[in-house]
Amino acid sequence: MIHDYVIVGAGSAGCVLANRLSADGQCSVLVLESGPPDTYPWIHIPIGYAKTMFNPRVNWCFYTEPEPGMNGRKIYWPRGKTLGGSSSINGLISIRGQRQDYDAWAAAGNPGWSYADVLPYFKRLEHALEGDRAFHGTDGPLCCSPIGRKHELIEAVIAAGAELAIPRNDDFNGASQEGVGYYHLTTRRGRRCSAASAYLKPARGRRNLEVLTRAHVLRLVLDRTRATGVVFRRNGEDVVANARREVLLCAGAIQSPQLLQLSGIGPAALLASMGVRIVRDRRA
Repeated sequence: MIHDYVIVGAGSAGCVLANRLSADGQCSVLVLESGPPDTYPWIHIPIGYAKTMFNPRVNWCFYTEPEPGMNGRKIYWPRGKTLGGSSSINGLISIRGQRQDYDAWAAAGNPGWSYADVLPYFKRLEHALEGDRAFHGTDGPLCCSPIGRKHELIEAVIAAGAELAIPRNDDFNGASQEGVGYYHLTTRRGRRCSAASAYLKPARGRRNLEVLTRAHVLRLVLDRTRATGVVFRRNGEDVVANARREVLLCAGAIQSPQLLQLSGIGPAALLASMGVRIVRDRRA
């Protein structure tokens, strides 16, 4: 099979790219997701993250190696394995990075990464039901809702913060993140608004977009140092998907580097120890 773009992973990044790249109807886009469709009912019920956080049906359930700084313990590292990726299994909290972090990245020599630069993109993706419009968007696909019902114990915690000069903050994505208060959630009318719900589902009817679930990518197809496709396994069969334009690795912070290493791109000593043919020595 051949498409203009091959997207590996239908998590948060993959769903956005699938929507954007297929929007003009001119480019053919293939999305490969190792996990199943997002039909598990507990994905869509907000309190259901208790049912997805340790469920291998929709979660890779990774663990770290023993950590010296944690007294030798292994640390659980959940990662989504379904359409929407981790946005389909997480705790639904909608919160951005610190303004100071973005500004520090820009000051370190990364133009375009200051808070003022990224804020328009946060606003563009967001459909906020409340909040200062200087910081929030209202026309985006990702719905962000306040918690609808206040709780007396949480109100007592917030009041205790005020007694310690910690201000009440009803919007951590507004002018300041300092304070104590309720989070906003990625929900729409009482249901989870995952990246799959917000970006992928509205695009699924496009004839130039193909989404395959239970399609586990094994490695990249390389022409020298250029990725021209991927090999994936589905229904016990290995299939090659070629890309006329680009292969887009959206398999997350763990599996994107893993796929590069399986394809021969990474630390040469490590790859050699595992019998992987080295294409490019990359230590960092």
